[in-house]
Amino acid sequence: MQLTEDHVREALKKVIDPELFVNIVDLGLVYEVDIAAVTSTDSAEVVNDKSQFQVKIDMTMTSPMCPAGPQLVSEAKKFVGELDQVSEVDVRVVMDPPWTPDRMTDDARDQLGIF
Repeated sequence: MQLTEDHVREALKKVIDPELFVNIVDLGLVYEVDIAAVTSTDSAEVVNDKSQFQVKIDMTMTSPMCPAGPQLVSEAKKFVGELDQVSEVDVRVVMDPPWTPDRMTDDARDQLGIF
């Protein structure tokens, strides 16, 4: 099975904002997911003849001084890194464009009581 952006986003849904109790995907914090095949011929990079991938994630925080930022980044790396075929995860926190509540999914709005 080929690793896709949907697989990565599903893994990222395990990352829950500890203040809002909503996952970072539904909050709209994940801006971009880039998946690239690892081209190394190093045997450590290829397990059981399966392709390995590097995943790069651009995400933001609800505010520039978000106290949960380090935890969210760490958990994003952890859960995506646990996916089959992922050899490396790079999470970059970006503040442009700034996050706004209109980036949330309807599910997140329902959870937070925002109509």
